[in-house]
Amino acid sequence: MLRLFPLLSVPVILYNVVALGGGVFSRAAEDVVAGLARTLTTVPMASGTVWVVSSGDVILLIALLMVFLELLKAARNTREDALSHILSLGLFVLCLIEFLLIPAFASTLFFAITMMTLMNVLAGYMMTSRQAEILIEDDEVYED
Repeated sequence: MLRLFPLLSVPVILYNVVALGGGVFSRAAEDVVAGLARTLTTVPMASGTVWVVSSGDVILLIALLMVFLELLKAARNTREDALSHILSLGLFVLCLIEFLLIPAFASTLFFAITMMTLMNVLAGYMMTSRQAEILIEDDEVYED
């Protein structure tokens, strides 16, 4: 049952906690963006410069990892995949609604997360349809 859970929900939930943590719909978008830009740590680089890591960067890295894992999940073909695709589509619709209607979600970071959910939905459907084509082609070969 946990395999059906869209992994991209994790960064979406993290962003929701940051964006709505100060009160539902009451935080200004500028406050959310400023909070996501807050420095978590700095890492000295071999080049002599310093790499600044913010909380928004961490959420983005988590989202990229989840997209990778979701693409791996999309490569398998089971009966549960249809429900998984529906849940992923629902997550995309939720992200799109939040991005368009709630000021705290109108940020480049959340737009990138929303596009990742869209890519997940499209990749899942394309992988499933391609696997179905391969199965149909295999059946035709065996019939000859």
